[in-house]
Amino acid sequence: MPAESDSIMFGGNSNWRGPIWFPMNYLLIEALQRYHHFYGDSRKVECPTGSGRMLNLREVAPGICGRLKGLFQVRPDGRRPCHGSEPLYQTDPHFQNLPLFYEYFVPGTGRGLGASHQRAGRL
Repeated sequence: MPAESDSIMFGGNSNWRGPIWFPMNYLLIEALQRYHHFYGDSRKVECPTGSGRMLNLREVAPGICGRLKGLFQVRPDGRRPCHGSEPLYQTDPHFQNLPLFYEYFVPGTGRGLGASHQRAGRL
């Protein structure tokens, strides 16, 4: 089960269950940029999968960066995906501009899970 486990199997809640981890994404982005430096435009991948759209490796990296930044950015409805449905950080004027940097994030919703004691800084 990804994210917060509801079972003691495999040690119960583990710090290694999160589906979206910034350190791994950083390494992936770095690798894409370096491989593009080596292969140039000769190496293309379908992005997103199933779209039929072929991009070189350098063109794929900004899309990943944008999705990661989007976890912290305020959406048109005034909410940040990283805070899920937490009303304190979503609507309280004293906390609205305090995006927390969570340990990992849920795909689809972007809600942050795990440790949240680090600030992401001003966005």
